[in-house]
Amino acid sequence: MKLGFVSDSLGGLSFGEMLDNAQRLGVSGVEVNTGGWSTAPHFDLSAMKSSAGERKAFLKAFADRGLEVISLNANGNPLHPTDRAQGECLKDTIRVAGEMGIKTVCAMSGLPAGSANDEMPNWVVSSWPPETQDILRYQWEDKLLPFWAEIVAMAKEAGVERIALELHGSQCVYNVPSLLKLRKAVGPVIGANLDPSHLFWMGADPLVAADALGGAVYHVHAKDTMLNAPVQVTTSLLENGSLMNIPARSWSYITLGFGHGEEWWRQFCYRLKMAGYDGWLSIEHEDVLLNSLEGLEKSVALLKSVMPVAPSDFKPQDI
Repeated sequence: MKLGFVSDSLGGLSFGEMLDNAQRLGVSGVEVNTGGWSTAPHFDLSAMKSSAGERKAFLKAFADRGLEVISLNANGNPLHPTDRAQGECLKDTIRVAGEMGIKTVCAMSGLPAGSANDEMPNWVVSSWPPETQDILRYQWEDKLLPFWAEIVAMAKEAGVERIALELHGSQCVYNVPSLLKLRKAVGPVIGANLDPSHLFWMGADPLVAADALGGAVYHVHAKDTMLNAPVQVTTSLLENGSLMNIPARSWSYITLGFGHGEEWWRQFCYRLKMAGYDGWLSIEHEDVLLNSLEGLEKSVALLKSVMPVAPSDFKPQDI
């Protein structure tokens, strides 16, 4: 496996400073945010679309430091009913990735409105009342499947081999069954960006998810979640309070090791290896209490201590 981080983890630093810190931390690459819910402080998507020189200079900045571009990440809602720019960001990111020879794009599946007459995304998390099933049929059959069939064809044409969808709340694809359902419908260009932090607060088990996804794991975000039991017992894990008020929340994103300890992350890495995954662990720092650079340093140190790096060389002895 190889270690890196998401560029927005150091979103307050300049592009050069972000890469210099990646080199100092001893990681192998950086996953770069291109837009969507990110201001993409390290990547000018418009300039990259139009200028081969800009693309060349961007890649050279990585190569000069011995770093790789892990992937491009268009982490928005590409099926937003009124904000078409988020879908265009994904499409442009795929085109630019192809031009730059980057084979993996990370994204969200998207969340449409609940009907053709709605203007706001609608995430169904219950099977009752009965209109929820009408919403799901509309979202999947009329919006999600046609959109991703088009995106898969575009990716193939551009030379992008893998689109890793994050299993994320407020998206049509948010767990193992929904990922596999979309993958079965539109093909194996689609795989999972397995981020344990989201599965934690939705009540799933990332260790079992790694087994269940197997070869469909295309990317891994290393992010932790603290489950705040004294709050959770009265509010449940359905949480819509401010992300900035950690004491009041039933769960919060947190620096690696502060929610689940080293032993859990050791098991996670091993389960990924058992499932056949030998790709990137990309740290996504979103802890609002810890300094971003300090949190990233602690996360890098933890993963360096537990992740397998060298290939297996075990061979049974002839006896």
